[in-house]
Amino acid sequence: MIDAIVELCAEQGYEATKIADIVSRAGVARKTLYDNFDGKEDLFLSAFDLYLSEAKTAVAAACDSTGGGWQQRIESGLAGLLRFVGDHPTAARMCLVEATSATRSASLRYEAAIADFVAMLKENAPPDVELPETIEESLVGGVAWILHQWTRSSEPRRIAELLPELSQFVLSPYNGSKNFQTGKRK
Repeated sequence: MIDAIVELCAEQGYEATKIADIVSRAGVARKTLYDNFDGKEDLFLSAFDLYLSEAKTAVAAACDSTGGGWQQRIESGLAGLLRFVGDHPTAARMCLVEATSATRSASLRYEAAIADFVAMLKENAPPDVELPETIEESLVGGVAWILHQWTRSSEPRRIAELLPELSQFVLSPYNGSKNFQTGKRK
């Protein structure tokens, strides 16, 4: 049922996806869906939570697997995210595109997910660099927007090709922190 809603949302969007479509695609009875979920939104949120958890695990594992410093940790985490998105294009579309407007609960989960990735970036960033208060939010939001656009394209599996460009984007404020002297954190 998780796979069915992910595929259907990627194909036709959350709003157009009906319970009848889900049970038909999953090959289960309507009762089975309602025995496991409260309805379409609950199933959607469960799928979102599952893939978000897997994405965060992939990013954390990538960060932890590098033997380098903060720069290598961030770049490895970004590479892990891009690999995950490329390997799960329909789930990425559901999480990055559909979740922002599917339901209020989905939108709130999306915002919480962005906050989680901001926290992960801050954990791996150099501790002694002073940057504007919202820089990590801007960086994560920018990456999310690019991934949103690419997951809507016809070639989301090519997303790993973005690593050099996105790495430069994410790392540049830390590497050039002297340019941000007027916007120090409080």
